[in-house]
Amino acid sequence: MSSSRTAGLTATGTIGAAHQSLRDRVYAELRERIIDGRYPSGHRVVERELADELGVSRIPVREAIQRLETEGFIAAQARKGAFVAPLGPAEAADFFDIREHLEALAASLAARRADRAGLRTLEKLLDRARRAAGSPRRTRELGSVHADFHQQIVVMSGNPLLQGLMAPLDGRLRRLFSLTSEPGDGPVMCGEHELLYEAIRSGDADAAERIARRHVAGTRATAMQMLAAGTAGTADTARTAGAGTAGTAGTADTGTADTGTADTGTGTAAEPTDPGPRLRP
Repeated sequence: MSSSRTAGLTATGTIGAAHQSLRDRVYAELRERIIDGRYPSGHRVVERELADELGVSRIPVREAIQRLETEGFIAAQARKGAFVAPLGPAEAADFFDIREHLEALAASLAARRADRAGLRTLEKLLDRARRAAGSPRRTRELGSVHADFHQQIVVMSGNPLLQGLMAPLDGRLRRLFSLTSEPGDGPVMCGEHELLYEAIRSGDADAAERIARRHVAGTRATAMQMLAAGTAGTADTARTAGAGTAGTAGTADTGTADTGTADTGTGTAAEPTDPGPRLRP
């Protein structure tokens, strides 16, 4: 990379200007765009255009795309390029089949092994969730806090193997929350999480496992209904579109697909209104 190009990157505050792993930063940015719905299912991921937008070479973009493909966020097709992987009823059913059992186990272990620090973290997350639940404008934030709550229970299980098994599911859980959360969900979700917290705090492993299973089953029923009806993500899409209209529009992600395995392709979904600004270091 030439010195003049590096100077330009520093001036504009792109990903390439940061003294950190470009691969990890590009990966995190693309993952977040998929999770929060800026890149919907079927959205075409164009390596060359992303490299130009983010101010990096195509190598870290290609590596990030490959990692996201491994994690199930992106799918590649011969001569069509890379697209955001679909998240429909079939994919959600597979996810919930696994999540129900692993989260119930995590809750049971957390009840047996909880310490004061872990419980305090859960309390803080519950408090954040209650405050977010009181504002319809904070639905996306609420989904993120709920995902943090579940992740913390996995940490409190004290089982490294379980944590390793759950880690790849975290992003999919956040994506599901983003797609299927609605403004009126907050009080119900908070109430269920408070019941789970009390079971863990009291050391009742059986109750924690039972509540966790019931909670996941309820989330599954709602998510599956919305995904089957095709209404998942509609509220979030409207919020994203509104933000894009009010803010500065990002670079449109159009053109020839180029992920290292294909050169041409046609997208299957509308481009996002605002893919977001370049990251600042």
